[in-house]
Amino acid sequence: MVPASREALRGLPLEVAPRLLGGMLRVTACGTTVAVRLTEVEAYHGQGTGDRPDPGSHARMGRTARNATMWGECGHLYVYLSHGIHSCVNVVAGPVGSAGGILLRAGEIVEGVPAAFDRRPAARTPRDLARGPGRLGDAIGLRHPLHDGIDAITGAEQAGASARLFLPAGPVPGIRSGPRVGVAGLAGTDAYPWRFWLDGDPTVSAFRWGRGAQDAAVGGADQSVLD
Repeated sequence: MVPASREALRGLPLEVAPRLLGGMLRVTACGTTVAVRLTEVEAYHGQGTGDRPDPGSHARMGRTARNATMWGECGHLYVYLSHGIHSCVNVVAGPVGSAGGILLRAGEIVEGVPAAFDRRPAARTPRDLARGPGRLGDAIGLRHPLHDGIDAITGAEQAGASARLFLPAGPVPGIRSGPRVGVAGLAGTDAYPWRFWLDGDPTVSAFRWGRGAQDAAVGGADQSVLD
């Protein structure tokens, strides 16, 4: 793997997202290091980003206090709170002046497994430690709002934590794409096949429809192979 650069993340999130698969996010929090190999991600575009609106994005209506990190410099992490409980982690990507995030949906803990189990006592097996975005955030130790905006390129410390993103040095086989998980309406259908995962990896989360998405779907939850 190679350390991620801002330049590598400057494309549209939809283009950058599959390049994160097989990469690694390494986080040190409170003196403990946990690293996750990324196996599933989802792309989200902000207002004016790309060739069409993304109704599933937190930044679909423009910049707000909540989504400000998505409008900032590539390589920072947008950490938001889901259901008032879980801290979910996104890699900021996109051209300068645009907004975008790549949600880290799932991964395999490859360093710091005991610490991840301490943070995720409900996990029954290593497979379950980071299988889903809330679980992943919990396992690696990043928390909203303390770590929103942390820089995963320089590794600069923020609120007692640091993060570094690494990308695969070469092509990764077996990448698939399909609708995003649990996203409402048209944004959660095959009209937006913006979820990417490593085919056959046991840590990838199960697909589920978002509210009203199945009714809006055209042709069902189609999946395709990218390589």
